[in-house]
Amino acid sequence: MDDTHAVVVGAGIGGLAAALALHRRGWRVTVLERAARPRELGTGLTLMTNALRGLDALGLGDAVRRDGTPDTPGGLRASSGRWLSRVDGADLERTLGTSALGIHRTALHRVLRHALPAGALRTGVDVVDVDADAPAVTYRADGGVHDLAADLVVGADGLHSLLRRRLWPALPPPAYSGSTAWRAVVPWPTPVATAVTWGAGREFGTVPLGDGRLYWYAADVAPPGGREPDELAAVRERFGDWHDPIPALLAATPPEAVQRTDLLHLATPLPSYVRGRVALLGDAAHAMTPHLGQGACQAIEDAVVLGATCAGGSTDLAGALAAYDGQRRPRSQAVARAALRTARYGQQLRHPLARALRDTALRLTPSRAALRGMARYADWQPPG
Repeated sequence: MDDTHAVVVGAGIGGLAAALALHRRGWRVTVLERAARPRELGTGLTLMTNALRGLDALGLGDAVRRDGTPDTPGGLRASSGRWLSRVDGADLERTLGTSALGIHRTALHRVLRHALPAGALRTGVDVVDVDADAPAVTYRADGGVHDLAADLVVGADGLHSLLRRRLWPALPPPAYSGSTAWRAVVPWPTPVATAVTWGAGREFGTVPLGDGRLYWYAADVAPPGGREPDELAAVRERFGDWHDPIPALLAATPPEAVQRTDLLHLATPLPSYVRGRVALLGDAAHAMTPHLGQGACQAIEDAVVLGATCAGGSTDLAGALAAYDGQRRPRSQAVARAALRTARYGQQLRHPLARALRDTALRLTPSRAALRGMARYADWQPPG
């Protein structure tokens, strides 16, 4: 096993988690990252129970919990501030065994990165091709073009995955979901619930990060590719008259802190996450909309399962990768479909009558029943 080598393409959350999962199972790992220095762009995220269990399996759960904050009781609200559905933190923990956690992406990335073996991460490396049968990757670095052989190649190169394009060239690229989003992190020492507010085709969410900061995000149905000279002003125009503390949060946000992103997803599912000795995971395999908060969570699940199925090294790697695909593709693609459905009846719903019926149904649904509906996506146990 000492000479069994895995090359992971991409040093995002999924790629680092995969490298750690394989390393814990005896693989020698090399992670190739295009960026010149280790970094994870973005803002905040919520780690659901499934992700925390996956991080526990990697031996990192305690470190991650120290850098985040357990979700405070929250739920769903209307733009007026009226609660449509409440989620009690104690009920969530009793149902799933652990609470969800708000954390900044850079904090999670740092914990994962620091757990890698020394020298495993190579930055400033631009992968340009992959051979699924050899397997090997071709990359540019230090002014030249090089090949790197491996027993296994893991494609964790994100939404616009080069490896996915090379191995499934007929697959359509990620599609626009119909919504664009704005995100920011602001200093905010006052307690705020982890909550989502729905309006007509719009959504605003808040996630405390546990370090005196708060992550907010907003989404709106809009044509793709839109840009404004002042994105914060665009958010204020859409959400500035919503319930407290949304106006105050926007007032506390520096314009340069706002990031705008069109929400894309892999509308045509992959027929397999495996080709030869290459396995895809995370957004490269199943890019989904963020409406269930499961993107990073599913990538962590992928990583843990890949490590478990490949624990035998390259003795029967084909069988191990088939097992990985058989376990991960049905679940992650089902979660991706559910996220898109949640967008359709949630953030993207605009018709007044349809929204009124939805809101009434939410108010009449017992909180325990609503919690069970949410829990089915987060209720996952790592393999032994």
